[in-house]
Amino acid sequence: MKAINNLLITESLVDGKWISGKNTFDVVNPANGKTIAKVADLTVSETKQAIKAADKAWRVWKNTTAEERGNLLYSWYKLIIQNKDQLAEIMTLECGKPITESYSEINYGASFISWFSEEGKRAYGETTPSSNPASRIVTIKQSIGVVAAITPWNFPLAMITRKVAPALAAGCTVVLRPASETPLTALALGRLAQEAGFPKGVFNVITGKDSSGMGKELSTNALVRKISFTGSTQVGRILMSQAAETIKKVSLELGGNAPFIVFEDANIDEAVKGAIVAKFRNSGQTCVAANRFLIQDSIFEEFTKKLTIAVGKLKTGNGLKKDVTVGPLINKAGLEKVQQHLKDATAGGAKIRIGGHVIKDLFFEPTVLSDVSIQSLIAHEETFGPVVSLFRFKDEKDAINLANDTEFGLAAYFYSQDVHRCWRVAEQIESGMVGINTGMVSTASAPFGGIKQSGIGREGSKHGLEEFMEIKYLSFGGN
Repeated sequence: MKAINNLLITESLVDGKWISGKNTFDVVNPANGKTIAKVADLTVSETKQAIKAADKAWRVWKNTTAEERGNLLYSWYKLIIQNKDQLAEIMTLECGKPITESYSEINYGASFISWFSEEGKRAYGETTPSSNPASRIVTIKQSIGVVAAITPWNFPLAMITRKVAPALAAGCTVVLRPASETPLTALALGRLAQEAGFPKGVFNVITGKDSSGMGKELSTNALVRKISFTGSTQVGRILMSQAAETIKKVSLELGGNAPFIVFEDANIDEAVKGAIVAKFRNSGQTCVAANRFLIQDSIFEEFTKKLTIAVGKLKTGNGLKKDVTVGPLINKAGLEKVQQHLKDATAGGAKIRIGGHVIKDLFFEPTVLSDVSIQSLIAHEETFGPVVSLFRFKDEKDAINLANDTEFGLAAYFYSQDVHRCWRVAEQIESGMVGINTGMVSTASAPFGGIKQSGIGREGSKHGLEEFMEIKYLSFGGN
């Protein structure tokens, strides 16, 4: 198994064939505004074609053994690792993140394929004692069918593998629609999956600018049995509503407004390190990025000072350059939202401790705001940018109330060296994931997902496999 010479692909993968469609759209490097490639701009017509191909392939794929599927997944995993240099460069070019982060994402994303190549073999059923001595009760798990996966631009590889790997392991086939900002990584993954030996129609990748039209087809087409989406809560509501027409199973990983709490008994130096990771990875453009930093009054100034010094050491620039730790924002709309939140916060009395300005084009200075009002926009909306907003709190009860004062519940973080407090706070925070003395929570073996309006369902772990399976009850009668 060798590395592939060229993974910069511009056609879409449908039923094992690379198709171009009638039109193309530009994929732009956010670091310099230059066009990287012109990619196939497919329509609803090609979307229907991909769904039909996936449905036809499912009729055969679902009957393969878990071991066969696992072996193909592991071959895909090895090809991704072997081609990580090309993949990392493509990823950084199209989404702007530092190359070191791209390498980390490849390892992280590939780990889901490796994990589910094994976990697919553990889709166990059950036998249940019957009240009737002449009957037997058995349950088995079977693949749900064609899966529509819609993924965002901020993690153009990992958000795909986190959905596609368990779906394929379960015996489902997939139609993937990646974000139009970052289709190149998805197409490269499709090429590697093809090289790994997946049969035609099992994994389809469709690219296009018509997100609403393609999304509606994927969420309403009766041949699609499951939709898995990562993106904004607003779009998630629309897809969920559309999917209701055909009673599809739905997984939604939506917006967040993660609190990052630092109690007075915390190791402040470790909390600062965790804050940098939780906030500035991918320039703050992650769904689990810490958005509200709640700092206890007694240590507020000490933490603020140390964090400001750490932020001042971050290097902003083109992600392909050495030592760059913060890349550009993805587009003008993202930059404008950061500026809007900053303007609103300062108008409400917040102080800029460092940063606060556009460097050039889509590059924004890593910023620290202190004494932010809980009435500000930044307290209630995802900023999705490199801005730390520091709020004060008095005691544990106050911190928990502030943390839970949001419609979202994806991730939360807090720092404390009191083990009793750790348990109390972790149990009371309304969030699907809680990082305790860490700024990183995601791993292939753990269930990733949120509560409240941050979504439904889980990705990763054994629970991620179950999202793509149905339980069938078998009742054996007789004497």
